[in-house]
Amino acid sequence: MKIIEAGFEFMEEADGEKLLRKIEKAGRVCYKSEGKISEHSAETFIRNIIKRGHESVLEHGSISVKIVCDRGVTHEIVRHRLASYSQESTRYCNYSADKFGSEITVIKPCFWEEGSREYAVWKESMEMIEKNYMALLEAGAKPEEARSILPNSLKTEIVVTMNLREWRHFFRLRTEGRAHPQMREIACKMLAEFQKKIPVVFEDIAAEG
Repeated sequence: MKIIEAGFEFMEEADGEKLLRKIEKAGRVCYKSEGKISEHSAETFIRNIIKRGHESVLEHGSISVKIVCDRGVTHEIVRHRLASYSQESTRYCNYSADKFGSEITVIKPCFWEEGSREYAVWKESMEMIEKNYMALLEAGAKPEEARSILPNSLKTEIVVTMNLREWRHFFRLRTEGRAHPQMREIACKMLAEFQKKIPVVFEDIAAEG
């Protein structure tokens, strides 16, 4: 059994300046102010539309991210309706196969320290699940049948595409103090990178805690 931490990667280079120019070009149609477009006008224009609450314009830009997290977290991610998802399938993935290292991979809980009683109980449970999952496959069960005992902690990969308005909504919800700890863990990491790449769109969102 392999234990890893949650993470993510951009599916392509998120060109912040290119996205801002596209959004400005679309947004200025509303005001018929295309003649005001200049080399450096996009940032000011977009900061102003966010301030005025005209965030529908942000829907003209989107970003795709591959998130590596546990399956429990993805149950929360896919509740965001205005998005596209492609997720690793436990129906078709046979974790006894060589390409998976003939083992399951689980996400380390961020709320329990290694060496704690809670962590030891969790790890023992994961090892037992892996043993029984492999036993089911050896007994002739199909992966889509054996998956019924796989845990929320199972590592999964999910590609998420959202427009920039929905990413703002995602980060406002998923980085606040009441969000699930493992949801916040990955969302806060992502927000920091989004703020580096497109600060004008995400600079006003502050992760709590």
